[in-house]
Amino acid sequence: MGVSAIARRPATWLTALVLFVAAGCGHSVPEADSQPSPGGALAPVITPVVLAEIPHDPEAWTQGLELDGAALWEGTGIAGRSQVRELDPATGAVRRAAPAPNDYYGEGITVVGDRIWELTWRDGVAVEWDKATLTPVREVPVDGEGWGLCHDGDRFVRSDGTARLRFHDPVTFAETGSVTVTRDGVPQAALNELECVDGRVWANVWKTDMILRIDPASGEVDTVVNANGLWPGQAGDRDRVLNGIAHLGDDEYLLTGKKWPSMYRVRLDAPGSGPPR
Repeated sequence: MGVSAIARRPATWLTALVLFVAAGCGHSVPEADSQPSPGGALAPVITPVVLAEIPHDPEAWTQGLELDGAALWEGTGIAGRSQVRELDPATGAVRRAAPAPNDYYGEGITVVGDRIWELTWRDGVAVEWDKATLTPVREVPVDGEGWGLCHDGDRFVRSDGTARLRFHDPVTFAETGSVTVTRDGVPQAALNELECVDGRVWANVWKTDMILRIDPASGEVDTVVNANGLWPGQAGDRDRVLNGIAHLGDDEYLLTGKKWPSMYRVRLDAPGSGPPR
């Protein structure tokens, strides 16, 4: 996609909600099919409107980010260094942190009631945490790699670095189905950190500045976010990539990346989202 400037407006608050987040690592990614689109309307491309900038731990290898009430939850990666963290959404400060068990390589997270679920990359398990005590309570087997995770009503949605989204039972974590994600008819591989919002799935695309909004019923991408230049320090660094999406309410989100020093509260004016303006 073409490079476009990020729209910015001066931030006048720093007490409202903000967030961190997400997944990916030394993943190997299959190339997407490059066949031309079969036709139809192309997915619109939008740019984030930056509302505020909030500090973020520059050593956090963000794999997952999610707001839950007054807490911002972040999952970080790297084997032996992965953590599940509770953050202050207004300041980015770490309130609590616990290491992933067994030196697992942590990936995406999602919060459901009094539990937090954490994926692992290639360890073959998902970890269920007690949110109050921040301790692991059980592990369940997962077939394939874990990248991103979000909670969509009565199911979990998981990415595994391919062009497929996989659906899981939120109690047993059994896989219940999957869908191939396509943009204008072309499969989109390297789907990474996820955020489920109002029946749609937002997905970072690994090692790009793109975020895709996906209809999980069909797999079709209905909106593309071009976040090129969101954090200027990312230029030329292929490891410190955009990865982390947390929904704040209406059409406002918190975006960050791996080892980014900032999180950005943004507005995403996607078709059919947010209140009338």
